[in-house]
Amino acid sequence: MAAGACDCHTHVFGPRADYPMVDARPYTPGPAPLAPLRAHLAGLGLERVVLVQPSVYGTDNRCLLDALAALDGAGRGIAVLEKGVDAAALRELHARGVRGVRVNLESAGLRDIVGARALLQAWSARVADLGWHVQLYAAQPVVRALADGLARLPSPVVLDHFALVDAPHGADVLTDLLRTGRVHVKLSAPYRLASSALADAWACHWAEAAPGALLWASDWPHTARDPGRAAHEVSAYRVVPADALREQIARWLPGVDLRRRVLADNPARLYGF
Repeated sequence: MAAGACDCHTHVFGPRADYPMVDARPYTPGPAPLAPLRAHLAGLGLERVVLVQPSVYGTDNRCLLDALAALDGAGRGIAVLEKGVDAAALRELHARGVRGVRVNLESAGLRDIVGARALLQAWSARVADLGWHVQLYAAQPVVRALADGLARLPSPVVLDHFALVDAPHGADVLTDLLRTGRVHVKLSAPYRLASSALADAWACHWAEAAPGALLWASDWPHTARDPGRAAHEVSAYRVVPADALREQIARWLPGVDLRRRVLADNPARLYGF
């Protein structure tokens, strides 16, 4: 891998006694502490990592912040925040390695376009001066409905998990957004799309059309909700071997220069490594 290569979307889950989960959660993951995350990174030859606040912790970012402290500069964080968080608290989060705020609509099944637009505008205005971005996880119809305003927000925007694309690529609004330089997309979690072929096609299309807007991520530890399990019952993680991730990178990012740009240069710029 390129020097400074980064996994741009992972989660950590600590002991339940130390980091309680919110009652209103869509699933319950098992433990996924820092040691196996480090092993995952080392196995792929990655030197940096971005920790994303998962929905099960709500706005309690302690697990993420403790993990960032242990990573000693090799990690950055994307937090989920209360509306009323003040400027001093944002500056403190910045000092501890946070570089973005996550707006997670998909985990709650939200489709309110007017509300989503107002939420994005409000958070973008709050974090722009810090050099942060807004990370949006939303269904494809929501992303498309919001597209006309995303590139005009005060801060950059990052779209989670292929922006949950649901159709083959063509002359599309998503690619136009990426070409603005204000919107990025994570090549991550292809299992959240209809097929791996759909992910492959979009990744290769974007790699040619807008390589400066791409980020790669594993989505470790690959959360899932087992069919038939209640939200408070522990669901097993998906099994995604390291070899499968290496093959994924090779398919999506052919060529040394492209891999260096997407795996190292783009994250270094966006996350301030």
